[in-house]
Amino acid sequence: MNFIAQLQALCPQSRLCVGLDPEPARLPGGWVGDASKIYDFCAAIVDATRDLVCAFKPQIAYFAAHRAEDQLERLIAHIHDVAPGVPVILDAKRGDIGSTAEQYAREAFVRYQADAVTLSPFMGFDSVEPYLAYEGKGAILLCRTSNKGGDDWQMQRLADVPGQPRLFEHLARLAETQWNRNGQLGLVVGATYPGEIARVRELAPTLPLLVPGVGAQGGDAAAVVQAAGRTAPLVVNSSRAILYASQGADFAERARAVAEATRRSLT
Repeated sequence: MNFIAQLQALCPQSRLCVGLDPEPARLPGGWVGDASKIYDFCAAIVDATRDLVCAFKPQIAYFAAHRAEDQLERLIAHIHDVAPGVPVILDAKRGDIGSTAEQYAREAFVRYQADAVTLSPFMGFDSVEPYLAYEGKGAILLCRTSNKGGDDWQMQRLADVPGQPRLFEHLARLAETQWNRNGQLGLVVGATYPGEIARVRELAPTLPLLVPGVGAQGGDAAAVVQAAGRTAPLVVNSSRAILYASQGADFAERARAVAEATRRSLT
């Protein structure tokens, strides 16, 4: 089953994606500060929440910064083993072109066996196309992000495009139409801008939306669901609120409780 089909199968039951952003300083109990326990921590979170989610999203920097890429490989293999059918979105935000992009695609889909990867499309379709060579894999493009600096580019109007759309609107149109050659694309839209989520959904009614920012970052779950509608999969990510619900021995149990509450808020 390809990435889009996986989401279409799971999202009617759950819109929750658990982000796996392990910080050794925040690991529970005797694991505090021990980067060699990243896999053990994340695998316990996966085991506790695997029946509640539509996806898992490991952030590659949290592994690479601690020389834990081998643990990331093991973790993704573990997810595929214990939660078959639940896609893994590798949050890498790659944005290069040519042979370098081909190597990044190989890293995501061959080395790590991810089902999808996040990309920064600033360099245009050249930075997306190499990933589409992997049949059934997903490429999720940054479109309207929650950070303040996103306004520097994403909200600027394009004078040379009919209607003078804002950059994020133009990208949404491209992703919905001429860029989406094999039906593999999705878009990232931050939870703190529900009005712009609605605009992206209007322009890209068939694309999955990956929405980070619910939970510790302050995004409102009900507003996100209302803005995104139900025409295509909605994948709402929560990371820290779930991962660090407790730093005690009950960390996995507490993570499940927060995940369950978040899932309910997204119905």
